[in-house]
Amino acid sequence: MTTQAGAAVANVVDQADKAPKTVKGSPKWGDIVLRIVAGLVLLYLFLPIFVIILFSFNNPKGKFNYSWQGFTLKNWLDPFKYPPLTEALLLSINVAAVSTAIALVLGSLVAVALVRQRFRGSQTVDTFLVLPLTAPEVVMGASLLVLFLDLGWATGYTTILLAHIAFEVSFIAMTVRARMRGFDWTLEDASMDLGASPTRTFFKVTLPLIVPGIVAAAMLSFALSLDDFIITYFVSGSSVTYPLYVNASVKASVPPQINVLATAILLISLILLGVGTLYRRKRLDA
Repeated sequence: MTTQAGAAVANVVDQADKAPKTVKGSPKWGDIVLRIVAGLVLLYLFLPIFVIILFSFNNPKGKFNYSWQGFTLKNWLDPFKYPPLTEALLLSINVAAVSTAIALVLGSLVAVALVRQRFRGSQTVDTFLVLPLTAPEVVMGASLLVLFLDLGWATGYTTILLAHIAFEVSFIAMTVRARMRGFDWTLEDASMDLGASPTRTFFKVTLPLIVPGIVAAAMLSFALSLDDFIITYFVSGSSVTYPLYVNASVKASVPPQINVLATAILLISLILLGVGTLYRRKRLDA
């Protein structure tokens, strides 16, 4: 090898060892416009939430918390000042928790059956699962009311619970089903080949792998139940949930405690979401 060739090879190696330089071009007008539009859309979505949080610190002089009249912390120091509001919130949480627990079992089993088993009528079941998601809530609420009246049931807590389970099952089944699309069923075969029973295989192999989808479905179902108004309005009877109380208070008085409790629910939801995200990342890194 000549001296010139050796020098050329050495020069190429030195250039290869150096970090590559990237050339950043100036953003195009299309990118700038897209970012501005995205920012405006996010502002439009989150502005009502910011208003709710802001007016939880408002000090209204009258019955309506509609205009800013001064900053105060007394609303947060006494969030349960109005017993009817507190009772309505507790009823909503109770209905959401119980209905989510029942719908979670039913919806998860339906999802497992639809994904794992091929049977006659599975397409019909798919159609019935989609119907509660696509039907207007007014139609579903009125239909459930007619059903309960025909059965001779008095509207109240039980009818609210059954109505919420009716539409939550569909959301849970579709969410869990999406999680199970790429599930490797040979893992179950391997477990049973090693001597595990079908029940043990389900709880030790299948269930742990679909838990993320079940948790996501449970959170979605709980949130939908907590803020449902239209269907609950038809089947509530004398029972008053949190959305129904807020709707009725608009005509009489709007205390800032409504904003306080709504903000508290939002903060708790964000905390649970953050804990779930950190736990998932920890499992992936392990």
